[in-house]
Amino acid sequence: MKLKIQDIKGNSQGEMDVKFSLVTNGRGTQAVHDAVVAYRAAQRSGTACAKTVGEVAGSNKKPWKQKGTGRARAGSVRSPLWRGGGVVFGPRPRDFSKKISRSTKQLAFRKALTERLNAGDVLVVDNFKLASAKTKEFVGVLTALKVEGTALVVADALDANLSRASRNVAKVEVATSDSVNTYQILRSDKLVFTRSAFEKVEERLGKE
Repeated sequence: MKLKIQDIKGNSQGEMDVKFSLVTNGRGTQAVHDAVVAYRAAQRSGTACAKTVGEVAGSNKKPWKQKGTGRARAGSVRSPLWRGGGVVFGPRPRDFSKKISRSTKQLAFRKALTERLNAGDVLVVDNFKLASAKTKEFVGVLTALKVEGTALVVADALDANLSRASRNVAKVEVATSDSVNTYQILRSDKLVFTRSAFEKVEERLGKE
């Protein structure tokens, strides 16, 4: 498979070959599912916590005597039945992360990128060097590349101009070739790689 290379003005700069082996035999769907579930689970903070009867503040004294008042019997102001009392079976801090093997992660990433390549959703630019850190210039580049909707820009390294110019664009996410993952590859309408970033990703996939 060949990919067209453009500059940031949308002019053709030739072609490049896709060097990693594409997933064409139908495998990898379950790996993609596992990778996405694991990634999203890892994003959960898991810090929700409710106090039990033993943790909530309050006296341990019996509020009133057992009999003779006409009121319902009560043993503690910390009772789960009382407002401000402890919570029974409430949420506790927990780790939601899931472990998947390195080979499964690799297969999932390869499968996801293969699908996006086959769909024609991957663009390659020779570089993404901006003259300034202005959002207007960054949006102008996306317009020249005919990128609409959500986009993921993958660079070899984030320079100050690219990072600052892109952070105020709601539908655009910027990542590096070392950090980009399966979930990011799948969630955006278009993927814009710099040539060096795509070559780095190919190196990652070549280590399988």
